[in-house]
Amino acid sequence: MDAQRRGRGDQMDPADQWVLNPNTGEYELRLNPSAAQSRTAPRTATARSTAARSAAPRGAAPREGATRTGVPPQRRRRGAPEEPPPGRRGGRRPVQQKPNKAKRALLWTGGTMAFVLVGVSAAGYFYLQHLEGNVTTTDVGSAGASNFSKDEAFSVLIIGTDKRTGEGNGGYGDKGSSGHADTTILLHVAKDRSNATALSIPRDLIVNIPDCPTKLEDGSEKVVPGNQGVRFNRSLGEGGRDPGCTMRTVKENTGISVDHFMMADFNAVKTLTTAVEGVDVCVEKPVNDKQSKLVLPAGESTVEGEQALAFVRTRKSFGNSGDLDRIKVQQQFLGSLMRKMASSDTLTSPSKLLNLAEAATKALTVDQAIGKVSTLKDVALELKKVPTKNISFTTVPVVDNPAERVKATVVLDGSKAPQVFDMIQNDVSFTEVKQQEKKEKDARAARLKGTKAAASEVRVRITNGGAVAGSAQKTLQYLQVEEGVTKSENAGNAPAELARTTLEYAPDQADQARRLADIMGLSGSALKPGESVNNSQGVPAMTLTLGKDFKGAGVKLNAPVETADVEKSTADKVKCAS
Repeated sequence: MDAQRRGRGDQMDPADQWVLNPNTGEYELRLNPSAAQSRTAPRTATARSTAARSAAPRGAAPREGATRTGVPPQRRRRGAPEEPPPGRRGGRRPVQQKPNKAKRALLWTGGTMAFVLVGVSAAGYFYLQHLEGNVTTTDVGSAGASNFSKDEAFSVLIIGTDKRTGEGNGGYGDKGSSGHADTTILLHVAKDRSNATALSIPRDLIVNIPDCPTKLEDGSEKVVPGNQGVRFNRSLGEGGRDPGCTMRTVKENTGISVDHFMMADFNAVKTLTTAVEGVDVCVEKPVNDKQSKLVLPAGESTVEGEQALAFVRTRKSFGNSGDLDRIKVQQQFLGSLMRKMASSDTLTSPSKLLNLAEAATKALTVDQAIGKVSTLKDVALELKKVPTKNISFTTVPVVDNPAERVKATVVLDGSKAPQVFDMIQNDVSFTEVKQQEKKEKDARAARLKGTKAAASEVRVRITNGGAVAGSAQKTLQYLQVEEGVTKSENAGNAPAELARTTLEYAPDQADQARRLADIMGLSGSALKPGESVNNSQGVPAMTLTLGKDFKGAGVKLNAPVETADVEKSTADKVKCAS
């Protein structure tokens, strides 16, 4: 493709249109005007004053090779004619750039997955519109969240499908596949962004797939019947199941709610690794895999494109040649991708940022709630807040399926899997469990300092906002009989469901709130200063709303989560596949 078609202007490469502004330290997208516009458009007084305001500081000599705005001129493609300085575009004065703290975004995708950094500036509006046109979305209805919240914990299901779409993929995967969930990772990001967990779900895990409502192209709805005791990978593609069905399957079998999904096919890993100019991998011994066509020497290598895809698809050369060992290799690959994308070499390269933006948006299918590029950027920036040392990779604990004589599938390990799921639901880090517990204990102690009312003086209305049915009544009985909170009552269901249990109280009820927090094991963050509500006797009372995290009457909410002893790795460590 020639430069004019790519850059839409006078032999200018689009990568060359991102220039560093030394006054702000930010990269800015400079859309070069056509030669005709530059020659004919008269310079208005407004344009002249704008140029004067953006000139170098008074008394400072212009830097050699710089324009009057203090920004270095665009790099000219070899052989291209000299260009005039950027001027008006379409008769309008140049847009003044403003520093944008959220300019660089880290977008994480997985399975056949990768990380991408998207460069954004105020002048990049039309380019963002172009990127948005690249993204494919799927309506998953009630399977996911209706929007993305930057203030809450969130979970994204990342699906790598084995569908044989795209150029050069005819020889991969199952020829009859409608696009199964070949590689699946549940990425959960804690509310305080202190940690994140990437939980791999084996494709051969035996699960129950629930009935799944799906949207057809004509807008009508079709319910795909569920299946009991089948492989997890059948939750996608088969019978018309969409990613929402895979999200529902995860919820059914782990109890973890999934907010969003990102799905990619074989092309994603090829295009994204090429966009970053390769990913570093390490193997303990030479690899010459005839099935995947992967050939690597022992030690470190850099892979991209077809070779990168072969690396994440290879099974026969690692471990026991099974899917569980391939999952470990993919986790190591993703850790390397993350380190590459966080490197200064990528962050300071405008051409890499543009290439990644194009490749990532074309490679992804996402739910409608995050289908806008601006929202994808928000997701990326929230993930970017998590230290790489606290991003854990682990796999759902499983054991061989006891119902099979020839072991081909696995089932949940009943002694470990529930603990893993509970840790994820409670935002517990797999890397710094003890430190996290101490931090929560200290914060709780600091917030609960002060006098406490007697239990008999605590007035509270109890509502159920997502706990198991009957929880409000059982809590009422416990508080009255066991704890002496006799001025309590069951107020039925809350107006909306909550992920976390909360206690709302008026300023003059702080001493009552502290006492009830002690009894219930409520953290400082669960206490919500607000207004009281009259109880059935017309007396002001606090409101205790039992959320989805409620563990049962008499069970303190701050009881330490039992940690699971599972194999894990972190994004900051280099490991070699074996």
